[in-house]
Amino acid sequence: MTTANQKSFPVTWDQFHRDSRALAWRLTGLGGFDAVVAIARGGLVPAAIVARELNIRTVETVAVKSYDHQNQGGIAVLKQISPPILDMARNGGKVLIVDDLVDTGATARVVRDMLPGAHFATVYAKPKGREMVDTFITEVSQDTWIFFPWDLDVAYVAPISGGTD
Repeated sequence: MTTANQKSFPVTWDQFHRDSRALAWRLTGLGGFDAVVAIARGGLVPAAIVARELNIRTVETVAVKSYDHQNQGGIAVLKQISPPILDMARNGGKVLIVDDLVDTGATARVVRDMLPGAHFATVYAKPKGREMVDTFITEVSQDTWIFFPWDLDVAYVAPISGGTD
């Protein structure tokens, strides 16, 4: 949940799909990519949408954990990028890295180190991590917590003013 000083930014499935397609549109001018690497788990959905829209058939994952629900901690690489994708990148292939969000940039830094020449794209970006990505759609303030559609359920929400209905 958000703290008193934190803003809430809930994202619906429809909005996330539109924003992911907007990311694909923004990437079309960069030429064809040979592969996309989704940062699991948040990057899986936008990477699938971007791969479809840009007709990228080679889709890879890298699993990096930096959050425990809402508490950011140390970085752990749970699944490495496969050797064929690393070889492709080393031999001049165009690789696209996709994630849902760049927050502090810690996860992005780890993945960028694995694929230094790749193009890094996220749907949402916060100021502290923004320099780590090449392309993004929406910037939100650092004190905003984004609630992604896979984290939500339909429920009553009190008015922002704190008043009653």
